[in-house]
Amino acid sequence: MDIISTLFLALVQGVTEFLPISSSAHLILGRWLLEGIGISTGSMTPAEELAFDIALHVGTLGAVMLYFRRDIATLFMGLIDGVTGKGGERFRLLLVVIVASIPIIIGAFLAKDFITESGRSIPIIAWTTLIFGILLWFADRRPQEKSAIESLSFRDALIIGGAQLISIIPGVSRSGICMTAGRFVGLDRPLSARVAMLLSIPTILGAGTLAGIDMVTSGDSQLTTDALIGGVFAFFFALAAIALLMKWLQRQSYTPFVVYRVVLGALLLGLLAFGLN
Repeated sequence: MDIISTLFLALVQGVTEFLPISSSAHLILGRWLLEGIGISTGSMTPAEELAFDIALHVGTLGAVMLYFRRDIATLFMGLIDGVTGKGGERFRLLLVVIVASIPIIIGAFLAKDFITESGRSIPIIAWTTLIFGILLWFADRRPQEKSAIESLSFRDALIIGGAQLISIIPGVSRSGICMTAGRFVGLDRPLSARVAMLLSIPTILGAGTLAGIDMVTSGDSQLTTDALIGGVFAFFFALAAIALLMKWLQRQSYTPFVVYRVVLGALLLGLLAFGLN
C-alpha cells in the first residue's frame, strides 16, 4: 500500500473511531473512494484488510488510553482492590466494565467470518448507517439523569454490553451503539461518550492481539510496515478527535452526527439504486 493510502486510511480511522458514525464502515468506504479516483490500496485479501484496520484501531486505542488515563488508573486500582480482597467502588466499576465487554468479545470471535467477508458490503453499511443514526436521535431525546461514572449499574452494563454486540455489523458503530444505549439508560452525553470509549479498550486489545499474531505468522513485512505507520498516525488523529468530541458534548447534542448518518445512508442507498457495486 502506498503512503498516501496509508495516511488517508489512518486519518479516516483516527477521526471516526470514537465518533458515533462507524470507523469500520468509513474504512470500507474510504478504500472504495480511493479506488474510484484511481489510487490503489494494494492487493489485500479481506483478511489482510481487516488485520490492517485492526492495526489502525490499536493506534486509536493508545489515544483513548492517554486521554482517559485517570479512568484507566482507577480501573487498575480496582483490579488491585479485587485481588487483595479489599473490594470497594473501584473494584465494582471494574466489574461493570468487564460485564459490558464480555458480549462483544465473544460475539466478535464467533462472527469472525461474517466480519471479515460477508458484512463488508456497501448495502449493509448503507442501511445500518441510516437505521442506527435514527435510533441515536431517539435515544438522545431521553433525560440526562446520570453524570458520574460511579452511577453505572450492572443493569446499565448489561444493556450497553448487549447493544455493543450489534456493532459487529459494519456501519452500526461500536462507539455509536454504546452512546445510544447509554443515553437510553439515562447517562448524560459526556458520560455516554466516556463509557463508550472506555469499553473500546478491552475490545481493541483483544482484536489487536489476534491481528498482531496473524501479521507475524503471515510473514508479510509490507503489511506489518503499513500497519505500524498507519497506527502511529491514527493515534494522533484520534487524540484530536476525542478532545474535540468531549468538548462538544459538554454543551451540545448528538444531532450533527445523526444528520450526517442519515444523509450518508440515504446517499449510499441512492447510489445503490443507480447501480453502485
